[in-house]
Amino acid sequence: MKRFIGLLFLLGLAMAAPPGQAAPALQETPLFAKDVAAGKLPPVAERVPEDPLVVDLAARGRSIGTQGGTLRTFITRPRDVRYMVVWGYARLVAYDDKYDLHPDLLRAVDNEDDRIYTFHLRRGHRWSDGAPFTTEDFRYFWEDVALNPDLSPGGPPEVMLVDGKPPKVTVIDEVTIRYEWDTPNPRFLPALAAARPPFIYRPAHYLSQFHAKYVDPATLEPLMAERKARNWAQLHNGLDNLYNNDNPDEPTLQPWVTVSAMNSQGYELTRNPYYHRIDAEGHQLPYIDHVELTIAAAGLIPQKVTLGEADLQVRSISFSDAPVLKQGEGRGKYHTWLWSTGYGSDIALYPNQNYNDPALRELFRTADFRRALSLGVRRTTINKTLYFGLAKEANVAPLRGSPFYDPALSAAWADHDAERANAMLDALGLGKRDGDGTRLLPDGKRLEIVIESAGERPEEADAIELLAEMWAEIGVKVIYRPLDRDILRNKVYSGQSMMPVWYGWNNGLPTPEAPPVDLAPVEQTNFSWPEWGQYTQSNGLAGEPPQTDVAKRLLELFHDWERTSQDKRRREIWEEMLRIQADEVFAIGLVSAAPQPAIVADTLRNVPEQAIYAWEPGAQLGVLRMDEFWFAP
Repeated sequence: MKRFIGLLFLLGLAMAAPPGQAAPALQETPLFAKDVAAGKLPPVAERVPEDPLVVDLAARGRSIGTQGGTLRTFITRPRDVRYMVVWGYARLVAYDDKYDLHPDLLRAVDNEDDRIYTFHLRRGHRWSDGAPFTTEDFRYFWEDVALNPDLSPGGPPEVMLVDGKPPKVTVIDEVTIRYEWDTPNPRFLPALAAARPPFIYRPAHYLSQFHAKYVDPATLEPLMAERKARNWAQLHNGLDNLYNNDNPDEPTLQPWVTVSAMNSQGYELTRNPYYHRIDAEGHQLPYIDHVELTIAAAGLIPQKVTLGEADLQVRSISFSDAPVLKQGEGRGKYHTWLWSTGYGSDIALYPNQNYNDPALRELFRTADFRRALSLGVRRTTINKTLYFGLAKEANVAPLRGSPFYDPALSAAWADHDAERANAMLDALGLGKRDGDGTRLLPDGKRLEIVIESAGERPEEADAIELLAEMWAEIGVKVIYRPLDRDILRNKVYSGQSMMPVWYGWNNGLPTPEAPPVDLAPVEQTNFSWPEWGQYTQSNGLAGEPPQTDVAKRLLELFHDWERTSQDKRRREIWEEMLRIQADEVFAIGLVSAAPQPAIVADTLRNVPEQAIYAWEPGAQLGVLRMDEFWFAP
């Protein structure tokens, strides 16, 4: 039996008051002092849980902060307000800076062999509007949302199904709930700590106002007309946006609450009066009172930063902006730090094995074709040209810091060898060329590969320009097309994108406990095999099952990982899957661990000088705990 026992062992991330020792005396937040005095808001002792999460800043080299101030940062689209849920990183369980899982919103978790999970909530915890956060919110999600066919036509979240079966959910009392599967579900806790988790709770007191089980749908018709909803279910789902974060009326548990509606200028967020974390001196977090998100074109953000218009900026700036950012430090009153990215590769090409054209699809499913393309890449040139040699020249593989880091995996098919690549392509029946040296397919068409990107990163465009010259040496013509992110994804999912370029694995720092979702066809978002992943993800309702023996083997190993509760066996499964991935080159990585600029205002404290900026694990800024950042006077 495994158990997260309260918060006593959080290795410096946080702690609860030891038995017999009182929690620190709480200090009222200055921003709320007037409202408390006027009776508009309860005092802080009534706003935080009875057993709040007490962060131990000193253990991690951080300082007790001063409450107040407004943090400014830029986003590029109205929908990017959702990143405040990613960066705020209030999760049922969360990763610390060593990528270990610990309770966060929860007080504790009992884990019996990855099969039975008992959640213990914090007594007295409240939503941002002051309503109690209890197991009723979990029950509402499960019974009234996940199992309601009108609200969830596809059923419960895929991570809550094991062999297609949902768990038995038992509400024990208002702060205790149990989830029980017949067989292990080791993906459950890591999923709850994700950058985009399956929120398995909902503010029942708010959303039940729009649910046909609790109100007559006829009474909702005026609101449905106002919001242009076809029925009560569409109205409910439109207002249920814990991740999108664009409904100011929906209560949240995040450190900051959105107070402005979706618009084209930006958003204002203010501190959550009922947030569950405090420091060792009794100050309620977050330290910073307000966050301002300003919408700007991505190409203008570096210049705006140099004018002093941002206090913290990581998203939408890249290493190519570093010279301009460095020169503007004095005027902008900030400093530029170089963090490291945490993807399995910073730039990766994905031969789409579900591409619509039969001839090219067959090539993309051929390992020697993918290997030859990888051998045709001169990674040293890309690294020196784009990153001044500061990145790592590697294929897609675990990074240094992962227990699975192995230089042999990074180096597999990654050395430039045009002679060998040409010989391999010749052996595949692609020896004929036209007048400019481009190889011909068996049907006489030129071997032209269209590489498409989301058009958001200049490094991708520059890398593909260099790659076009390199692949010309092996007779492969490259055509590059930048697209909108959503258009790119839709083309990939529908088999219309030949070879998209994206990041490598989201999780470049895997551990045996992490689900190997990047390594097998289990999610549509994997550009190597979107239709196969969709088939697994939808339990066969959409897409198609894997068609190659190696993909079938990876899926089999993934399911083996899901079913075992033995750490040794999970490690063995990861190692086999990584060896297969390295040899098969399902994605062609160009460089990894690239430098990522981070702009930090001179007065902003508790922001680390060195950090890994990754989507998974860690939710980009989430694992760095933005709620602990503060402004020095």
